[in-house]
Amino acid sequence: MKLKPLADRVIIKQVEAEETTKAGIILTSAAQEKPQVFEVIEVGPGGLVDGNEVKMTVKKGNKIITGKYSGTEVKIDGDEYTIVRQSDILAIVE
Repeated sequence: MKLKPLADRVIIKQVEAEETTKAGIILTSAAQEKPQVFEVIEVGPGGLVDGNEVKMTVKKGNKIITGKYSGTEVKIDGDEYTIVRQSDILAIVE
């Protein structure tokens, strides 16, 4: 199944947490802190949203940061994704 976002929505997937620290210590999954960084999987076309023209500034493959409780989580074919509005994206990580 493939997801295609509408309007100003963006489909993102959380970037996996590091399994080792900078000092080389291996962390268990319970000790790993979930990163706030996501990868953009698909981007909607933009267009007219709530009477305003929206131009999409994020692209597929960008690494981004969103608000902690933003979006709607969905599970498709065993993979977890989050769907957010472009306005919920706080920054692009370069």
